[in-house]
Amino acid sequence: MTKKPLPVGVEDFEKLIRNHYYYVDKTLFIRELLDKKGDVSLFTRPRRFGKTLTLSMLKYFFENTGNEEKNRQNRNLFEGLAICSAGDIYTEQMGKYPVISISLKSAKQPDFSQAFYAVQEAVSQVYKLHEPFLGKMHLNPQEELRYIRMTRMEAAREECNTSLRFLSECLNKVYKSKVIILLDEYDVPLENAYFSGFYNEMAEFVRSLLESALKTNPYLEFAVITGCLRISKESIFTGLNNLDINSILAVSYGEYFGFTQAEVEQMLLYYGCEDKKDIMRHWYDGYCFGDEEVYNPWSVIKFTKDLCADREAFPSPYWANTSSNSIVRGLVERSDISVRGELESLIEGNTIEKPVHEDITYEDVYQSEDNLWNFLFFTGYLKQTGRRMVGETQYIEMAIPNAEVRYIYKNTILSWFDRKIRDTDLSQLYEAIENGDFMVMEEQISRQLQDTISFYDYAESYYHGFLTGILKNISKYRILSNRESGKGRPDIILKTPSIRGQAVILEIKVSGKFSDMEKMCMSALRQIEEQKYDAELRNEGYTNILKYGICFYKKECMVRM
Repeated sequence: MTKKPLPVGVEDFEKLIRNHYYYVDKTLFIRELLDKKGDVSLFTRPRRFGKTLTLSMLKYFFENTGNEEKNRQNRNLFEGLAICSAGDIYTEQMGKYPVISISLKSAKQPDFSQAFYAVQEAVSQVYKLHEPFLGKMHLNPQEELRYIRMTRMEAAREECNTSLRFLSECLNKVYKSKVIILLDEYDVPLENAYFSGFYNEMAEFVRSLLESALKTNPYLEFAVITGCLRISKESIFTGLNNLDINSILAVSYGEYFGFTQAEVEQMLLYYGCEDKKDIMRHWYDGYCFGDEEVYNPWSVIKFTKDLCADREAFPSPYWANTSSNSIVRGLVERSDISVRGELESLIEGNTIEKPVHEDITYEDVYQSEDNLWNFLFFTGYLKQTGRRMVGETQYIEMAIPNAEVRYIYKNTILSWFDRKIRDTDLSQLYEAIENGDFMVMEEQISRQLQDTISFYDYAESYYHGFLTGILKNISKYRILSNRESGKGRPDIILKTPSIRGQAVILEIKVSGKFSDMEKMCMSALRQIEEQKYDAELRNEGYTNILKYGICFYKKECMVRM
């Protein structure tokens, strides 16, 4: 039997249903939304967790298109889905309201002028959608000219500021009904503007757009807004007292963004991949939204699709590849010794505890370490494992959710370490190696070790990679690393291209105790002699050969020769 295709990147509800994609039924979100009766509901979730598809579903459910045949087709999209069995009180809301649906994700532009143009273009497209009903809007000549200016992107800045409210009024005149506003990725212009250097200007524009549409709009039935981050009410949602905020800490709506354990198991069973549920859980589970533990839906769909093509496919960091992961990079690059210790602890599978601030702004992100941890938490790079109140402050116990996110941290740290080594003057270390000055070697290696972030639980492979990394710019020498070669060869060999130059043998040991480091160095030197590690070099013609026994204990290094 032919299986349904998996909806990789499909964010339009009508396309998903009509083309018979596999759909994890989230339509009871509509019931909860109607039961809560919020005027303006803000949902913040990490990227790729189904926010856009959810708004698309709301559009097809609630929208009165002005065309009865199209309304009937939209109703048919929900046949057999959970919302249709929820009761008449919900289904009678289908096709009842004019809908303004707009996404601000196109506002990711290098300067304010281009970002403003992108938002203006998105608004213009919504105006054009409703232009066929212009004659029924009973606008006066001035209002009609304004509507036409909006479709042609010729409107003044002040008109753009109130464009959603004005369109609400126009649609209300046509349908004799209040309007639903669906606003997707409201924070993209703000995040982009902060990192591109025009935050204040963009924040002022977004504030004006939202305030007029959501606060002082008598034509609004309700609004649903989505984004990755809650922006401080004082910054964007000024005076919006009717705002219902649903962050990842909120108990409500927990199961509607992301896949639950039961939903993932059902999907794997349908595609005959039920034996992969443990690896799926290890890589993509672990997010906690309210009281609900959920999987990353983007990665689950991608991995399932790969498994359908190749039963032996390995899991990949699919979510990691959808973003620059700039927040993680920012934390790593700004890390002091305390933050580096916390990162190491997280990567080892431990938890950290931080005060939680739900109402920070992008301007605040690098103002303190706590803000950076909060950004990582709310954008999906950390999960909640516990919480407590101390006075008026809420503290969250945080951990890395799964293997996929741990990969992001490790990859970011490795890239940072590579850049750091490129920018560090290691000439003292290189001279000490050439001159047999093992005390300076010890001091220089220890200093670099204490400045880095480890994530291999201090295994020998970690120290081997670390030492190879700091030696790779020693330009006079070729580096031969023997991490995978097994017995009979030293860990690291440095040798000049000419046999009249010098060769260096480095043998690494890891000690379980600080007091045993010297003993382990001597053991490494004995191993060099007993295994005759210099024999091959002498056969090649090298006569000047230095031999070092190097021992590591946590972030301490000892060198002997």
